[in-house]
Amino acid sequence: MISGKTKSRAELAQLCEKFRQAGKTIGFTSGAFDLLHAGHVDYLEKARTMCDILIVAINSDKSIQKYKGSNRPIIGEAHRMKIVAALESVDFVFLFSERRNATNIEQLKPNIYFKAGDYDTSQLTSKELVEKYGGEVKLIPLIERISTTSILNRLSSVSGQEEKFIEEQDKTVHLKTSPPKMAPAIFLDRDGTINKEIGYISDPDDFELLPNALAGMKKFSDMGYRLVIITNQAGIGLGYFSKEDFYRVNKKMFTEVSKEGILFDKIYFCPHSKSENCPCRKPKTALIERARQELNIDLKNSYFIGDSPWDIEAGKNAGTRTILVANASLFDAEKFAVKPDFIVKDLLDAADLILKKERSKD
Repeated sequence: MISGKTKSRAELAQLCEKFRQAGKTIGFTSGAFDLLHAGHVDYLEKARTMCDILIVAINSDKSIQKYKGSNRPIIGEAHRMKIVAALESVDFVFLFSERRNATNIEQLKPNIYFKAGDYDTSQLTSKELVEKYGGEVKLIPLIERISTTSILNRLSSVSGQEEKFIEEQDKTVHLKTSPPKMAPAIFLDRDGTINKEIGYISDPDDFELLPNALAGMKKFSDMGYRLVIITNQAGIGLGYFSKEDFYRVNKKMFTEVSKEGILFDKIYFCPHSKSENCPCRKPKTALIERARQELNIDLKNSYFIGDSPWDIEAGKNAGTRTILVANASLFDAEKFAVKPDFIVKDLLDAADLILKKERSKD
């Protein structure tokens, strides 16, 4: 009976203890499973062949709306649970509202944690947690190349409501597309946070990444955060270097970070001096607000990371959490008008801190 497969997480934690005592192999996975399709079925069937008991956690409506927008899910949580429970390959389902699976894994302690995808297991934020108690992570490659999003896009096209269209703006013609799904971001200052601070940097040869900057940004990406640079470049307005010089330095940065597969979602910069009182110059928030609108960013769950008081004030003013990188050019944090939420030694230290907090979320 389908009703017998639907449990609470607490009930399943007790059942899992009994299954372990009986020598059963417990498998666990999770997902939204909105508009169940062949890709979902194929994935769950493959997972079931590798365990005795397969438990599936279903994202609640509220959690999906938070990260995919108010128009999702298409199918409500009660119906999604019932549909997944009806599959022969699934033994139990339960509803959860957290963003990540740390709490699920800690309570169920499955022998195998299944994830769908073709990436390296080192990218999984829960891998260390699973292996700590002796479990293992198994990836199931995607065979059926289909997704709920692709289905919705096809429906939109068939109904004549395709959201892409050509528009003119600022004397340019381009395709307008619907914004990506809402997600949190890591807002990064550039000079002194990603690369060494040497004053007004205009020569690509002077660009040098700070220790652990690459490792930290890679970890941010693996956790699913967007990477957005917000930087004051008053040297342009003061005439010390040109916008073209700024772009050339950025190109050098792109070359360095691309070696690790790191991509920035966007770079926003203010070329004005402090005396011009520009709304886009940190600690003002015009550039952060622009990023929020253009990239559909969840500011509440985002972080602003930088090495100056203006970075911390900008993050606070925009409603993000803030992290100060305590590099060699550190201002005395005790004298900041606005105190940072956290202080770290470098970007990898920041990434480890955020990951720890992700895993402790309720």
